[in-house]
Amino acid sequence: MARITAASTILSCLLFTSPTAAWGSLGHNTVALIAQSFLSPQTVNFTQSLLNDTSSTFLANVATWADSYRSTAEGRFSGVFHYIDALDTPPESCDVDFDRDCPEEGCIVSAIANYTTRVQSSNLSFVERQKALKWVIHFVGDIHQPLHVENLAVGGNQINVTFEGESANLHRIWDSDMPEKLIGGYAMADAQDWSTSLLADIKPGGKYANQSATWLTGLNLEDPIASSMHWAQDSNAYVCSTVVPEGQEGVEGKELEGEYYDSAIPVIQQQIAKAGVRLAAWLNLIVTGQPGVSLTGYGAVGNKIAIESPPAAWGKRDVKLEDWMVEARRVRRAFGSDCGPAGHHH
Repeated sequence: MARITAASTILSCLLFTSPTAAWGSLGHNTVALIAQSFLSPQTVNFTQSLLNDTSSTFLANVATWADSYRSTAEGRFSGVFHYIDALDTPPESCDVDFDRDCPEEGCIVSAIANYTTRVQSSNLSFVERQKALKWVIHFVGDIHQPLHVENLAVGGNQINVTFEGESANLHRIWDSDMPEKLIGGYAMADAQDWSTSLLADIKPGGKYANQSATWLTGLNLEDPIASSMHWAQDSNAYVCSTVVPEGQEGVEGKELEGEYYDSAIPVIQQQIAKAGVRLAAWLNLIVTGQPGVSLTGYGAVGNKIAIESPPAAWGKRDVKLEDWMVEARRVRRAFGSDCGPAGHHH
C-alpha cells in the first residue's frame, strides 16, 4: 500500500468532500425510516422520549448526527467508531476478525457493543443515553456498507474512479453517488419514498420476504460483539463478490456508471433493507427484551421474524499481525478517520 503524505491526504479531502458522509443522508435516513415501521409500541415510546421527538421521522432526524458530531473538536474521538478495517485480501479472500481487525482505539463493532450497553444504563445521564442511542442508530447503518468493513486502500478512499464523468473515490460512490443516482436525490422526501419501496419488498409478498426471515439470525443482546460481527461478516463478503471482484485494478481509474453500477445497486438496496430490519430488532431487544419484528404490525397475528441461533460468546484470541497488516494500520492512522466537516471518508 502506498505511503500517505500530508499533501495527498489534503488533496483527497479537497476532491471528495461532499454534503453528506457514511451511507449519506439518503441511506441513513432510509435505514431509520424502515426501522421505525418495525418498532414495537414500547420501543417507539422509549426512543421518542429519549430523543425528545414525536414526529413521523423521529429516528431519521438523528440518523446522521454521528457524522456531524465526529467533525467537532468534542466528537473527534468517535471517528474510529464508524468502521472496522478487515485485514483481508480481496478478491481472493474476504473475512473480518474482531481480535485482528479492531485495534485498541476501538472500531464500529466495539462501539455498537459499548453504546448498546450505555443506552440501557440507568447510571448515566439523560444526555449520555441519548447520545448512545443516536450512535447505535447510525452505526448499525454504517456496518452494512461493505467498505466500512474493509481495509483495502483505506476502505476504498484511496481508489480513484469516475462516476457519471466526475472524479470520485470508490468509498464515496458506494456511500452516496450510486444510491442518489438510483433515487434521484437525498432529501428526507427521497428517503421516505425509498423506504416505502423497500418496505414493500421486505413484507409478505415482496422480493425480500423469504430472505428477510434469515436476516435476524445470530442476534443476541447478551453478546453484542458477536451480533455485530455477524453483520460485519455479511457486509464484508460483498467486497469480494461485488465491490472489487477483479481486485483494485478492476476499478482503479475507471468509469463505474455502467455495468458496475448495475451490479452494485441490488446489493445496496438489500443492505439498506437489512440494516433497517436489524436496527428495529436491535432496538426492540434493548427496550423490551423480546426477539423479532412483526412484518404486519404489532397486535397482528403471525408473520413475525424470530431471532434464531444465538451465537456463542466471542472468545478472545491472541492474534499476531503480519508485517503488511501492521503497515496497513499505520497507513489508516496516518490517513485519519475523517478529513473534516461533512467529508465522505469513513
